[in-house]
Amino acid sequence: MTLMKHLLGAAATLALTGGAALAEPAIIFDLGGKFDKSFNEAAFNGAEKWAKETGGTYKELEMQSEAQREQALRSLAEDGANPIIMTGFAFGDVLNTVAPDFPDTKFGIIDMVVDQPNVKSVVFTEDQGSYLVGMMAGLASKTNTVGFIGGMDIPLIRRFGCGYAQGVKAVKPDATVILNMTGTTPAAWNDPVKGAELAKAQISQKADVIYAAAGGTGVGVLQTAADEKILSIGVDSNQNYMHPGQVLTSMMKRVDNAVYEAFKEGENLKPGINVMDLKAGGVDYAMDENNKDLVTPEMKAAVDAAAEKIKSGELVVHDYMSDNTCPAGSF
Repeated sequence: MTLMKHLLGAAATLALTGGAALAEPAIIFDLGGKFDKSFNEAAFNGAEKWAKETGGTYKELEMQSEAQREQALRSLAEDGANPIIMTGFAFGDVLNTVAPDFPDTKFGIIDMVVDQPNVKSVVFTEDQGSYLVGMMAGLASKTNTVGFIGGMDIPLIRRFGCGYAQGVKAVKPDATVILNMTGTTPAAWNDPVKGAELAKAQISQKADVIYAAAGGTGVGVLQTAADEKILSIGVDSNQNYMHPGQVLTSMMKRVDNAVYEAFKEGENLKPGINVMDLKAGGVDYAMDENNKDLVTPEMKAAVDAAAEKIKSGELVVHDYMSDNTCPAGSF
C-alpha cells in the first residue's frame, strides 16, 4: 500500500464514519517493503499473527522515500491509529519530533531509543545472535575464510558484523573474516545486485560462508552463494527455505514478536526501553528441515553451550555500539 493509497483510504473511512477516528493499531514499514524476506517481513508477520488471533484490523504504510517519514507518522496519528509501530532506526528523529504533538497516542519504534513519555523503544542484542551464527560459520568453513555483507554502513550493522567475527574467532582463532558494507544511504537495504557483486568478490577471496545482514540486499547475497555452491547465513527472518541445503542457518531477530506484543498491548503500550536479548528470546539461530543436514550434532552442541553461557552472563559478547571497536578485527 503506497502512502497516497493510504491517505485516500483514510479519507474515505473518515467520511463514512462521520469523522470518528478508529483506534486501530498501525505499522509503518521501512524502505525495502514489507515483503523484503527479512526485517520488514518479520514485522509484517508479527502484525498478521495478531490480526489472525484477534480478528482485529490494522493500518499499514510502506515507505517509498525518506521524505515521507514525518508525513506518514502524522497521518496515522491524526487518523486515530493507536499504537503506531515503526520498523527501523531511521524513524528516530521524526518520532522525537512528532510524539510530543500527540500525547494521547502510543508509539513504538524498533532499533532505536526515543526518550518520550509515550514511546516504547525496542532494541535487540544482535551481537549475541550473530556470535552464535559466527561460531557455526567458523565450524562449517573449509577454507578458513568467511564473509560478512552488511547493508547501510551504520553502527547497528557493524554490531552484527563484530558479533559474527567474535563467534568465528572463538572456534577458529586464525580464521579470516572479510567485511563489506553495501552503501551509506538507505538504498543499501534494497540492492540485491550490489549484494551479489559483493558476494562474488568475497568468494574470489576464498570465503565459503557469507553472512548477510542487509535487508533486501541480502537476497542477492544468498542467491549468489547458492549459485556458487558455498554456504550463506540469513538474517532477521528464517531464510533457510530460500535455498534449502545452501543456507547454513539464519540469525533470527524476533521483530515479529516485538510487533505482535506491541499490538497486543494496544493503547496500553508501556513506554520505556525493552531489550530483547538472547535470554528473552529476542535473538536466536534457525534450525529446520532446510538446514538439518548442514549442521552436525557437534556444531549444534557447541553453539548451544555458548548460548547458555551468554544467557547466564558467563560469556559476554562485546557490543560494537558501546565503543565502536571490535576485539575480533577492524570493524
